[in-house]
Amino acid sequence: MCKVLVSHSPLHFRKASRSMRIAGHSTTVRLEEAFWQVLDEMALREGLTTSRLISMLYEEALERHGAARNFASLLRTVCLLYRGMSPP
Repeated sequence: MCKVLVSHSPLHFRKASRSMRIAGHSTTVRLEEAFWQVLDEMALREGLTTSRLISMLYEEALERHGAARNFASLLRTVCLLYRGMSPP
């Protein structure tokens, strides 16, 4: 087996909720800690707060697709794409 689960801290898999405003509405986003770490890193790199970055991603999804039906899934995918594009 690939041993991915045993080689990483269980904390990476723990879900955490964060409250924020997206498109003028208060909401809560629930993701695994590993994804929050990537979003925090992306925001820092862009000079934004994590909430602002997420809001901008939501706006981009609306512009491009007209909706953000499963926004948590979209954020997870963005994190994976970001990790694939960024240097180690």
